[in-house]
Amino acid sequence: MEHDGETAPPIPSHATPADADAAADDWAARDDFEESPAGSQSHPPAAAAAAAAEEAQEAAPLAPPSEDIKEIESTLQSLELQPSDVPHDSLQTEAEERNRKRHLNVVFIGHVDAGKSTAGGQILFLSGQVDDRTIQKYEKEAKDKSRESWYMAYIMDTNEEERAKGKTVEVGRAHFETETTRFTILDAPGHKSYVPNMISGASQADIGVLVISARKGEFETGYERGGQTREHVLLAKTLGVSKLIVVINKMDDPTVGWSKERYDEIEGKMTPFLKSSGYNVKKDVQFLPISGLLGANMKTRMDKSTCGWWNGPCLFEIMDCIEVPLRDPKGPVRMPIMDKYKDMGTVVMGKIESGTISEGDNLVVMPNKANVKVISVYCDEDKVRSAAPGENVRVKLSGIEEEDIAAGFVLSNVGNPVGAVSEFNAQLQILELLDNAIFTAGYKAVLHIHSVVEECEIVDLIEEIDLKRKKESDPKKKKPKRKPLFVKNGAVVVCRVQVSNLICIENFSDSPQLGRFTLRTEGKTIAVGKVVAVPPAGSAIFKA
Repeated sequence: MEHDGETAPPIPSHATPADADAAADDWAARDDFEESPAGSQSHPPAAAAAAAAEEAQEAAPLAPPSEDIKEIESTLQSLELQPSDVPHDSLQTEAEERNRKRHLNVVFIGHVDAGKSTAGGQILFLSGQVDDRTIQKYEKEAKDKSRESWYMAYIMDTNEEERAKGKTVEVGRAHFETETTRFTILDAPGHKSYVPNMISGASQADIGVLVISARKGEFETGYERGGQTREHVLLAKTLGVSKLIVVINKMDDPTVGWSKERYDEIEGKMTPFLKSSGYNVKKDVQFLPISGLLGANMKTRMDKSTCGWWNGPCLFEIMDCIEVPLRDPKGPVRMPIMDKYKDMGTVVMGKIESGTISEGDNLVVMPNKANVKVISVYCDEDKVRSAAPGENVRVKLSGIEEEDIAAGFVLSNVGNPVGAVSEFNAQLQILELLDNAIFTAGYKAVLHIHSVVEECEIVDLIEEIDLKRKKESDPKKKKPKRKPLFVKNGAVVVCRVQVSNLICIENFSDSPQLGRFTLRTEGKTIAVGKVVAVPPAGSAIFKA
């Protein structure tokens, strides 16, 4: 009996990791609850029940023994059943809560040292994802490196290289919840050497938080030509980040002191630039002042004693209320694969752009046309039966080996697979060519489209689009199509792009997430574009 009381309940072999954790947590909670005050002796639950029953028997010797046996049996039964019931109920509640809350991916972008990782770390701390003890550990670690103000960034920057240099390299990922929304934070690197990593983070995002440093000289460095504030805004718009929250950070800095003049100056300079990048500033952009290090104006509204002139909402309020276009859960399944690994089977990671993925689904991995079966689906760390569009998921597959998958492959329906092509027509806007370069047939660059990174060549310039003429609706005034030999900065051109390997893309009009891209060369973004035509179904190239 005593032995039964001390042993944790067995976890069934078919239980998920979540079940196991819940059962263990429940057992630990019961152990804590049963600890007696200092100086008294604790009893295992079954032994305590037996002791209580024996005392009852001694107190009332006339009662028939069969009733006592029944009482002990019922007590033991309830003790045995309790652990297995609790996890099941909590899992059901968790699933219901998950279905009730919407999910958004938020990417933190901006110039190096603007405070993106610190703001992300502060959000996790304020939303209860990080405890005080961990924060104290990070504070000590940062102090030992003579970098006292970096401790909040250590929550997002987890590897030693990032902490030592104070620069984010990989895209950090973390989760937090508000009352109505589940958020995934994607902390993008700000340094120009790591822009490809920033692109992979922004391509998964629904909304962007552009972090700008208000400190004297830092805003100007990020905003001037060649600064990452400009490049990140252009890339975010191209990669489909339709809503932008511009947080003006470091307002507590001694050079700023929550100055309204400095805030207005930055907003005044950023507004025309955001308009020229394609954002509707009135509808899609919101500005607000914060202090990432102190957590001011983040979870709760600004204290008037700190900043008397700000009457607007705080960051959590804005993120909760932001509206993003709905995706189609009944559309064709499209999940670009970001990463893969082996864990008792092949596991792929990515964001579902369209359709719904459920346990037991038969899907196909393109472009290698491998038929696979979905064994299990995980959102964040929890196992779920199915996942809707917009969710970042890990999917365990059978029918394919991990080495047969590469980043950029796409998980899709068997009946309606995504096209795999080696050339396509695109409408390109030339941003800034390298010195002395001309954009003509034969131009080579690196293509970034969803999670694909491929070298490409422009094989033909089909038509230059005159944006001024395009606005004229009179057909008589329209000039015939002009087939240019080359184009300069600022031009909009329809051209044919060729790659050496098969890539999975779709027309921008059918699937914006799989139809928008950037061209980069020698560490600079030179053009942004969208796919306007792909070869007919079943063909990788256009027919002559």
